[in-house]
Amino acid sequence: MTLLDVQSIKADFPIFNKKMRNDARLVYLDSGATSHKPLQVLNAEREFYTLHNAAVHRGSHLLAEEASAAYEGAREKVAHFLGAAADDVVFTKSATESLNLLAYSFSNTNRGQFALAAGDEILVSEMEHHANLIPWQQLAKRTGAKLRWFGTTTEGRLDLSNIDELITERTKIVAITHQSNVLGTVNPVTDIARKAHACGAIVVLDACQSAPHFEIDVNSLGVDFLAFSGHKALAPTGVGVLWGRAELLAEMEPFLFGGSMIESVTMEAATWAPAPRKFEAGVPNMAQAVGLGAAVEYLTSIGMEKIHAHEKALTEHALQGLQNISGLTLIGPQSTIDRGGVLSFSLEEIHPHDVGQVLDQYGIAVRTGHHCAWPLMRKFGVSGTTRASFYIYNDLADVDALIDGIAATKKYFKVL
Repeated sequence: MTLLDVQSIKADFPIFNKKMRNDARLVYLDSGATSHKPLQVLNAEREFYTLHNAAVHRGSHLLAEEASAAYEGAREKVAHFLGAAADDVVFTKSATESLNLLAYSFSNTNRGQFALAAGDEILVSEMEHHANLIPWQQLAKRTGAKLRWFGTTTEGRLDLSNIDELITERTKIVAITHQSNVLGTVNPVTDIARKAHACGAIVVLDACQSAPHFEIDVNSLGVDFLAFSGHKALAPTGVGVLWGRAELLAEMEPFLFGGSMIESVTMEAATWAPAPRKFEAGVPNMAQAVGLGAAVEYLTSIGMEKIHAHEKALTEHALQGLQNISGLTLIGPQSTIDRGGVLSFSLEEIHPHDVGQVLDQYGIAVRTGHHCAWPLMRKFGVSGTTRASFYIYNDLADVDALIDGIAATKKYFKVL
């Protein structure tokens, strides 16, 4: 399998020139938390501020026109990245805000498909990130609806054995992760969406761990809403995406109120601009959106199929190496079938935080803790795990460094 030219890619990322503790090179295995930013993204954001800075959709002077064109150009790029129409793409500050926007708007709209009441049900899964769990918990609390969930098998897959009992005519919303941020599991979203739609439910997809790593087409997925965050996809922090079906966005009530999201205002009332502006109150994160546009262009130039194949090869190499380490328990699928480049593990007798600190001495950056997924940790009977996540700037040498680092950790703590 042909791998990406990682050394050429790394040349676009200034942070990889940085020396870590003990003069070690940076082995960054924490892209599941946030990705690094290439020069193309940094330059796009800088160019906006240095050459085009003005408040978008306000003013008729040249800078305002240029700023608005750059901002809307970024929306077009993101829409193309998702196989969507530009007017169906809403910019937010994060995926967390996107999901909260939906939950809050659903409770305020309360008509048609959005009407929730006691006896209705919201379906999530046991492997959700808190950002795709707590908003639905709160929506259920506000409306009297019941929250239900798919369980997780011991292998780290969704337990779909009782899908006919979970998705019924009472189901109004199904909110599911595309790829688990802990297990790496890629869920059968299209099948779940088809079943949900047959029962009249709305389907919300958390694509934070999928959109940066493999090709997404919102139409073939069959979902109604999709959210992802820019900072996990090479883009700046402070910008997120919410995609929604046009007819549903048109029916929804706004999330925030104020400038730029209005059509007209009197002292007594106001009417709203159409989507996406209806959901973008206030001066938006303009430069960050432009950076996001540059980021999806960068990913597209590499090729999402090539990125996915590269990460699959790294994951396969890592699975082989980790499974040979005594005392290490890999949590999640044991093969590369329907899984991404995220691996979580526990090391016998050593706390994940201690594992992370020892690895840090060798320049290896991993995530430790509960990964904003407490219910999943409880499911597997652990307080936390060590997580390694791969991206375009990782290679087989990084995987080998992780494996050697784990051996050094065991030696340090005198664990055989």
